[in-house]
Amino acid sequence: MDRDTWNDLAVFAAIVEAGGFTRAGVGLGVSASALSHRMRLMEARMGVRLLNRTTRSVKPTEAGERLLASLRPAMSEVEAALVALDVDRARPAGRVRITAHRSAAFGLVLPRLKRFTDDYPEITVELSVDDGLTDIVGGGFDAGIRRLPSLEQDMVSVKLDDSVRLMMVGSPAYLAVAGAPEQPADLERHSCLTYRLPTAGSLYPWTFERDGQTTTMEVRGGFVTNDIDMLCESAVAGVGLACVLEAQAAPHIRSGALVSVLDAWRPTLPPNYLYYAGRRNPPPALRAFIDAMKPASGRP
Repeated sequence: MDRDTWNDLAVFAAIVEAGGFTRAGVGLGVSASALSHRMRLMEARMGVRLLNRTTRSVKPTEAGERLLASLRPAMSEVEAALVALDVDRARPAGRVRITAHRSAAFGLVLPRLKRFTDDYPEITVELSVDDGLTDIVGGGFDAGIRRLPSLEQDMVSVKLDDSVRLMMVGSPAYLAVAGAPEQPADLERHSCLTYRLPTAGSLYPWTFERDGQTTTMEVRGGFVTNDIDMLCESAVAGVGLACVLEAQAAPHIRSGALVSVLDAWRPTLPPNYLYYAGRRNPPPALRAFIDAMKPASGRP
């Protein structure tokens, strides 16, 4: 591909992104009429119309949309490669946008955040806490943190921790009235506090593991929430039994505010992974963040 064609393709993408010749011209330092003329020459050379022009807007044609869909990943790779070759920059700088579910945000990112910001004051970390599944490319994020199997396709992933155990817990006051369940089937007579999955919209089924066997059942109760902290605090308040992360329950177990039940059937959740688009090399700021999030044994 010759240089003029590549430049024309970059100009075409800029026009579409800006939504018109005038705005694109301001960013490129070229007049709107010059851009319009350049695009007409490009369309004539290619033998296909790429832009629909009206007095109010400029939109890509169907052929233009297809071309743009192919261009964006290639341009992103070129941009990432240029950033990676920026040897003049002594230290990583810029912004990294991360999406993470709540327990990972507080349990993994937050404990490492102070050291990271101290080590890289030129990097701004923007963290979006969201328990739902997020399209990191479509949402403009550099990386996401989720548990398997919630990773998106075509992603490079880095393991951040190990599997974690869940606990079924209730307050002493609740158990004094309702009694402690001795097996999962006993939950049918209990008020179970349930969690609504943000993306699927369904209720999270309780899973039980014992002697290599896994059993899943839907439980019922008088309270549903989409917040894991509210779930745990509701159990502390005596509303019913909850299935929560071991780390969530631990301080309440130590204080006596919660009691663990069904310990022989405690299930596990898969590890957390940081993932990013595999078609591009991570820029220096993201690479620094990834290295900071790795377990101590996995850091260089």
